[in-house]
Amino acid sequence: MALITLKGGVQKEFPAGTSIADIAKELGMGLYKAACAGKIDGVPCDLRTPVTEDCSVEIVTFDDPDGKHAFWHTASHLLAQAVKRLYPEAKFAIGPAIENGFYYDFDVETPFGPEDLEKIEKEMKKIVKEGLPLEKFELPPEEAVKFLEEKGEPYKVELAEEHAGKGEPISFYKQGEFTDLCAGPHLMSVSPLKAVKLTNCTGAYWRGDANNRQLCRVYGIAFPKASELEEYLTRLEEAKKRDHRKLGKELGLFTIMEEGPGFPFFLPKGMILKNTLIDYWREVHQKAGYHEISTPMILNRSLWERSGHWDHYRENMYTTVIDDTDFAIKPMNCPGGILVYQNDLHSYRDLPLRMGELGVVHRHELSGALHGLMRVRCFTQDDAHIFMTKDQITDEVKGVVSLIDSVYSLFGFKYHVELSTMPEDHMGSDEDWEMATNSLKCALEQLGKPFVINEGDGAFYGPKIDFHLEDSLGRTWQCGTIQLDFQLPERFELEYTGADGEKHRPVMIHRVVFGSIERFIGILTEHFAGAFPVWLSPVQAIVLPISEKQADYARKVKDALAEQGIRVELDDRSEKIGYRIREAQLQKIPYMLVVGDKEAEAGTVSVRARKGVDLGAMSLEDLTAKIKDEIARKVSGLEEE
Repeated sequence: MALITLKGGVQKEFPAGTSIADIAKELGMGLYKAACAGKIDGVPCDLRTPVTEDCSVEIVTFDDPDGKHAFWHTASHLLAQAVKRLYPEAKFAIGPAIENGFYYDFDVETPFGPEDLEKIEKEMKKIVKEGLPLEKFELPPEEAVKFLEEKGEPYKVELAEEHAGKGEPISFYKQGEFTDLCAGPHLMSVSPLKAVKLTNCTGAYWRGDANNRQLCRVYGIAFPKASELEEYLTRLEEAKKRDHRKLGKELGLFTIMEEGPGFPFFLPKGMILKNTLIDYWREVHQKAGYHEISTPMILNRSLWERSGHWDHYRENMYTTVIDDTDFAIKPMNCPGGILVYQNDLHSYRDLPLRMGELGVVHRHELSGALHGLMRVRCFTQDDAHIFMTKDQITDEVKGVVSLIDSVYSLFGFKYHVELSTMPEDHMGSDEDWEMATNSLKCALEQLGKPFVINEGDGAFYGPKIDFHLEDSLGRTWQCGTIQLDFQLPERFELEYTGADGEKHRPVMIHRVVFGSIERFIGILTEHFAGAFPVWLSPVQAIVLPISEKQADYARKVKDALAEQGIRVELDDRSEKIGYRIREAQLQKIPYMLVVGDKEAEAGTVSVRARKGVDLGAMSLEDLTAKIKDEIARKVSGLEEE
C-alpha cells in the first residue's frame, strides 16, 4: 500500500501501482472528468502515472496552470496529427504549450495560409470526435533514433540524438496512427479538446537561429467548453482594438520607421504623455528620498568586464571603438551608478543611499522579436540603485515594494509577485545567494505579500522579486523588479566606513517601477484603450464652436483654459459639429466643449465627456476647477470604461 497525501493534508491509502487517474476517480467522478494531469510531490505528470510509494498527489484541472499546460500540449499533438493526415510530406519540429495556447513548427514546401488553417482545424475537430486515447511508451536511445529515422523526421532525430547522450529511455506518445517524441504530460485522450481554434501562422527559424531553415509555425488555443473559447476570442478582438501600435498611430503618440527598427520615434502628443509620466516618477521618488543622477551612454570595455556584462551579456550589447579602445553602449545603468557611488567616500551615516536614473539603454534584440513599444532596442529604464548595510536590506526592500504598490494602484493595476532564485549562469557563492534570497523572502513575508518561487530565473548577480501586473483585459505584464546584489559591490570593491571606524562592503539593490517608460506607455495605452486619465491625456479638452460666429468666443475659452495649465485645443474647422465631436471622441479627448450663441452670451460651455455623456452647461470657473481637481488627484479614468 502507498500512503497518499492529498490537497489540504488529507491522507489516504491506495494499493501500490494505482494510477493518478484512478485516485481521481475514487475521489469523485466530477474531479475525474475535469482532471487534466497530476502532480507527484509537486512534479507535474500524466494521470496515467502509477503511484508506487508514499507521496503527495495533486489532481490538476484546466483551472490550474499545470492543467492548462497538459491540455494545450495535447492540443499541439492534435494539430500535428491533423497536419500529417492532410499534408503527409510535412516534417515536424517542436510543438509546446505556451502561456496562451500552443503552437507547432512544420517544415513544408509552401507556408500554410488561411484556407489551410481552416482545413486543418476541421480535421482536428474530426479527430476529437474519434476520441483517440493517448498512449505513452519508451524506447532505448538507439532504438528511438532509428524509429524516427525510419519515419523520416530529421528534426525529431536531432532532438533524440541530443537526448541519447544521457543514456536514458526516450518517451513517445501515440494517438491513433500518429506518434510523437515527447516528455508529456498529456490528457488521457483527445476527447476533452472540444473547443479548438487555430489563431495565427508565422515563420520561425529552427532552434531560433536565422542560419537554420525557416519553418511554418501554427498557433492555436483550446478550451474544454465552447463558451470559454467564445469568451477568449471576444477578448482577443478587444485586444486588437486596444493594440498600442494601432492606437499609437491613430492618436499620434509614436511611430517606428524603417530607418530605425526597434528604435521608437515619439511624436509631440507622445512626448507629452512620456514627460507627464516622468514628472510623476520624479515626484514619487523625491518624496521617497531618492537622488536623481545621469550617467554616460557609452563606457569602455574594462568597466563592462569588471561588472561581468562583457562575459554574461555580450551578445546583447552594441559596441564601438574609440581611440583604439573597445567601448559599449550601455545595456544597463548599474555600472554607471556604481561609479557615481565611488566618486565620494561614504560612512554608515550616508546609508541607505538611493540614486535614481532615467537612463537610455540599448540592447540588441532579434528583428523577429521586436514588437511596437513592448520589445524595442532602445528604451528609457526608470532605474534606481540603493546602497545599504546588510541590516537595512529588509526595510529597503519593503520600502521599494510599497512604492511600486502605490504606483500600480494609481493606474488601477492588480499584480502578483514572483521570487526568482539562482540561475545556472551566476556569479558569487551559494552562501551569498542563500542570504540574498532569504532577505527578499523575509521582506515579502513581513509585508504579507503572497508570492510564488520562480526557480533558477534570477539575474546572474542576484535573486530578484518580479511584479507581474494585470491590465483591464486580465493580461499580465512583467514590469517592476527588485534585484538584490552582493556581487557587484564585491567586484567594484565598494566601501563605506562603519560605526566601528572600519571599512565594510555595502549591499546593492537594483530596481525599476515602470520597467521602461516606453513599454509602460504601451501597456497603459492598451489598459486604457487610449482613453488616458485626464492627468495623462496629451489633450485634456477641445473647444468646438458650432459655427464661425462663435470663433472669437471659442478662442477666448481656449486661452482661458490654457492659462490655467490645461492642455486644450481648438477645432474651428468648417466641418459639421457632429463630425467634429465624433473626431474628438476617436481621439479619446476627455472633454469636448461645445459653444454656440447661447453659451457665448452666457459665458459658459456645453460639456460632453468622451464616452458621449452630456454634462450640460458649465461656467469656465467650474469647468477649470473640475479638470484641475481630476489632474491633482490623478483620477484613474477607468470608471469611464
